Amino acid sequence: MKPSRLLLIWLAILLAVGTLLGTLQALDIDVPATLLSINWGLLLALLVLALIDALRLNNLPSPRIQRQMPGSLALGRWSEVRLQLSHDFNEPVAVEIFDHVPQGLSFENLPLAIELQPGQFSAVGYRLRPLKRGHFSFEQCEINLPSPFGLWTGKRLLAVSGEIRVYPDFAKLYGGQLLAVDNWLSQLGVRQRQRRGQGQEFHQLREFREGDSLRQIDWKATARQRTPIAREYEDERDQQIMFMLDCGRQMRSQDGELSHFDHALNACLLLSHVALRQGDAVGLSTFADDQPRYLAPVKGSGQLNVLLNTVYDLASSQRPADYQAAIRQLLTRQKRRALVILMTNLQDEDHGELTNAVQHLSRQHQVLVVSLREETLDQMRQDSVQTLPEALAYCGAVDYLNARAELNERLMAHGTPVLDVPTSKLNTELVSIYLSWKKAGAL
Repeated sequence: MKPSRLLLIWLAILLAVGTLLGTLQALDIDVPATLLSINWGLLLALLVLALIDALRLNNLPSPRIQRQMPGSLALGRWSEVRLQLSHDFNEPVAVEIFDHVPQGLSFENLPLAIELQPGQFSAVGYRLRPLKRGHFSFEQCEINLPSPFGLWTGKRLLAVSGEIRVYPDFAKLYGGQLLAVDNWLSQLGVRQRQRRGQGQEFHQLREFREGDSLRQIDWKATARQRTPIAREYEDERDQQIMFMLDCGRQMRSQDGELSHFDHALNACLLLSHVALRQGDAVGLSTFADDQPRYLAPVKGSGQLNVLLNTVYDLASSQRPADYQAAIRQLLTRQKRRALVILMTNLQDEDHGELTNAVQHLSRQHQVLVVSLREETLDQMRQDSVQTLPEALAYCGAVDYLNARAELNERLMAHGTPVLDVPTSKLNTELVSIYLSWKKAGAL
């Protein structure tokens, strides 16, 4: 509870009058005694009235608040939260509301001012924008009530719980980018096709034809039909795509509003959508984070929702990337041959460990190393150099990029494809490689 502006104004007036009268008396100026009595009487009456008003405010019932908000939000997207108020006041009451928004969410239009009308529900709203992914809990709302005489303002903390999840920017991901990708797929004609031949999966029985192998003859069906019947097989075309996502400190570099980790995560989701549309299975394995996560490859459109719910609260850590341990763990879990896409930010010190680990992984799986490059490095290499600090920055950027290029060349010399790309081109380049390999039958 705190005094209102009205109470402070009255106190200031009466105290100023009392000070003036006391000053006049000190200067031996005649002051009617009645003025002093009136001033002290008014001050005493104000204090009594303020006490009564405070007691009445304390007895006022608190309004009831319900928070209405989406079950999930997209990172960086504005959404509206509605607060619905009900009350038992018999007269209009002007209140001020402030919702206690969890850290990590920015807001607009708070606090909110509204006049509650007797016998009516009231609703107000404010805007919310997530700054990071994860799970957030709302616990309480703060409401400021005026006292009946307007001399005090009482703060009430009301328990209004709520839960919300913040996902990667799926509104953008499932908007223009996916629409463009779908159009792209239609133009390229890349779709899952079955090829008949000597594959592993049985397709159908048919009459024996010239050129068929004797191993294809189904002797039981031949005996029933009294004519040679052959088994026809189809190549197993559905593949498994396994993302290895680096959650370590090398992925904390910032490009625009998002970190390299968030850019890599969005690229994984985009390619997952494309791969699932092609009939492939998609899975995920994380490393260098506090609690590594694993999602086995599964086909079907529902896998994208499972993937979103698995990674929505993932965050990068301060840990260094241990590629050898991550690949050993993946090899124990992933037995079937798959396309393993390693998403990381390569550094020169990773050369020895990464090369050995990727060679070990390549014996069983097809591997693509995706290394995210800072946009500022490319920009610094393009900028003109005029001063000594600019020259030093330019030389440092060139040395760093040359070291990365050497590491990429070493990996490619061992037969491992490397995609070294800035974040702005990550989605396009990654989907392009997948589609080109898919169309060429390399997967």
